[in-house]
Amino acid sequence: MTHSEDGSGIRVNGVVVNDDGMANAESAAVYELLRQQVLDRQLLPNDADDDAMAAAIEELLLREVAVPQVDEQACRRYFDAHAADYVVGERVGVRHILFGVTPAVPVPALLEQAQRVLQAVLAAPERIGELARQYSNCPSGAEGGHLGLLERGDTVPEFEQSLFGGPTIGVLPQLVRTRYGFHVVVIEAREAGRTLDYAQVQHQVAQQLQASALKRALSQYVQVLAGQADLAGVTLEQAETPLLR
Repeated sequence: MTHSEDGSGIRVNGVVVNDDGMANAESAAVYELLRQQVLDRQLLPNDADDDAMAAAIEELLLREVAVPQVDEQACRRYFDAHAADYVVGERVGVRHILFGVTPAVPVPALLEQAQRVLQAVLAAPERIGELARQYSNCPSGAEGGHLGLLERGDTVPEFEQSLFGGPTIGVLPQLVRTRYGFHVVVIEAREAGRTLDYAQVQHQVAQQLQASALKRALSQYVQVLAGQADLAGVTLEQAETPLLR
């Protein structure tokens, strides 16, 4: 195991896990668990600065987190079960209505409004343009909610997941939740893509599975520390949550 060259995370057998995939100061509870472990091991003095502590935490994880290696059979099984995730050239014509979540907006009321509009679009899909212009918090609302033809990678992952890999045409029956808020989504067209051969994505599949194995190992390590440590004034609801995207 080594540090990644750009310093953005940890490289484990060729897989880089950045700050989105490992424990860091974004979670006070997990950071405190790891800080206590560093101090207990006398890897740093109590008055060490934040940069030194962050480096020591990385070194601690590199030394103590054992990550199982992913073999060829596991990679092949994963590809066979998820071949739809390795399609290139697929495009989807989409309209949506965004109900944006902001600090000033009461989420329950916004969700209730989004559900009402979804039911209206389900009952009369031709109203999507009218309702997008009336309600959408996305600039596309002025264009009737048109987002055009989207390919994988054009949108945030949680929105993309609702669009690709299936045959659905028409109004999605459930709201789509993203980091931006709630979306009423209408899929108007699909252009089929081409599924890549296993040989073309073998390295990518191996990296994905190895990264998942690393995240699970980090999660298990933090859970063990949570059972041993004294977290005065800090609540750790789920030790694994800060380690996973």
